[in-house]
Amino acid sequence: MTTKMRSEIAEQPAALRDTLDALLPRVDEVRRLAGQTRHLLFVARGTSDNAAVYGRYLIEARAGRMCALGAPSIATTYRRRVDLDGVLAVGLSQSGRTEEIVETLDWAKSCGAKTVAITNGGPASPLAEVADLALCTLAGEEKAVPATKTYTTQLAALAVLALGVGADVNADDLQRVPDAVEKLIDDPGDLSAVVEGLVGKPGVVVSGRGFAFSTALELALKLKEACYLHAMGLSYADLLHGPIAVVDEDTPAILVAAGEGPTLPGTVALAERVTGAGASAFGVGGGTSLAAAATAALNGPDLPEWVAPMGLIVPGQLLTEALARRLGIDPDAPRGLNKVTQTD
Repeated sequence: MTTKMRSEIAEQPAALRDTLDALLPRVDEVRRLAGQTRHLLFVARGTSDNAAVYGRYLIEARAGRMCALGAPSIATTYRRRVDLDGVLAVGLSQSGRTEEIVETLDWAKSCGAKTVAITNGGPASPLAEVADLALCTLAGEEKAVPATKTYTTQLAALAVLALGVGADVNADDLQRVPDAVEKLIDDPGDLSAVVEGLVGKPGVVVSGRGFAFSTALELALKLKEACYLHAMGLSYADLLHGPIAVVDEDTPAILVAAGEGPTLPGTVALAERVTGAGASAFGVGGGTSLAAAATAALNGPDLPEWVAPMGLIVPGQLLTEALARRLGIDPDAPRGLNKVTQTD
């Protein structure tokens, strides 16, 4: 039986093509709005917050603009005013109906910010309606509770946003993403070995750095949601500052990296340190160097670092779905979760 989650993972190449076709022609709209601002503030929760981490690294590293991850409770719980003149506030919500995010984006506008919505909910969703500009992804309806195609299309929308704020990247790289994702779906690497390596383990540390940090956070969240693992998502810089002590025979590490870039050598060195201490290190991406240092490895995309996260998460999604089934869990409907989460 094919799960809804597995079917929606397979829909990602088409969803990415449709989203990029719709949003790339709108770069000039982003440019006009962003030209009135200096800094960016991302407003999101859950999976969308992990997507925002990608947006922050991309825009700070490639566009030279300061970014921050907003705390919605400042608006919704503490109800404080903040001077947001010169800020581009970006609200992310797959449904566009999360009341906390809608309220916070509206609050940001009232505090002087220009506002952008990134949502799969369509132009009539509350989030899109409250924003100055809505970048609506075209993932189609997502029935499984764990987000897959809505996450990767959010990353695509953030890449378009980055182009609009002046990122020094080759926009043509985006056209390579759907084919790279399709290839990973067909050949994710040694999936069965990684699944068996996690069976019976109470927890796992998922680590990456830089652009791959968003993938580590999102994969950790998926393993929590769908497999009920105590999964900790960390930058490897933070992991080395103490939490690495939790990595042992019962707590393996999943290490994520693009196939190029300045964080790859450190990820490989961390894999060597983990395996040298007698624990398992499972690689995701990182090319042949990370695979050689790991206990077992999943493939990564043949993409430049700045777009690699759109592909890097895909083997992790496949891992989550396969591990959940191996554990006797329905990945489409994890306990205690709904598709749209409203925060008090």
